[in-house]
Amino acid sequence: MSTHTRPPENPRGDQGSATAETAVVLPSLVLVLALAVWAVTVAVAQLRCVDAASTGARALARDEPAALVLAAARSAGPPGARVMLGRGVDTVTVTVDAEVAWPGSALSGLPTLAVSGRATAAREDVLPGGGVGMLP
Repeated sequence: MSTHTRPPENPRGDQGSATAETAVVLPSLVLVLALAVWAVTVAVAQLRCVDAASTGARALARDEPAALVLAAARSAGPPGARVMLGRGVDTVTVTVDAEVAWPGSALSGLPTLAVSGRATAAREDVLPGGGVGMLP
């Protein structure tokens, strides 16, 4: 003998409340997702700046022409990156800066976030101790 009982009727009439709750929660979930996507975009741009600075520093250390160094660093960096070159007595430095905008055109008025990368390398055309020439 099986006893099946029907659940009691809901006296409050909560039918449709799940739809209303979803309508309230959904915009929050979309906002959290947009922030997560933007955080990943910022992290990728930061890594690209570091990689671009490293690429540029290696090329500059080999005494490549500045135009080639700038082109190599810009191609490795995020879109719109600014590249700055520096030469010291026995080292070279490359700095790559970029601005990361919010995703989507609806958020384009919000402030951007600046990311940068900097790399220093020993000049290959300088002898240990500061002399200029070819290394053995």
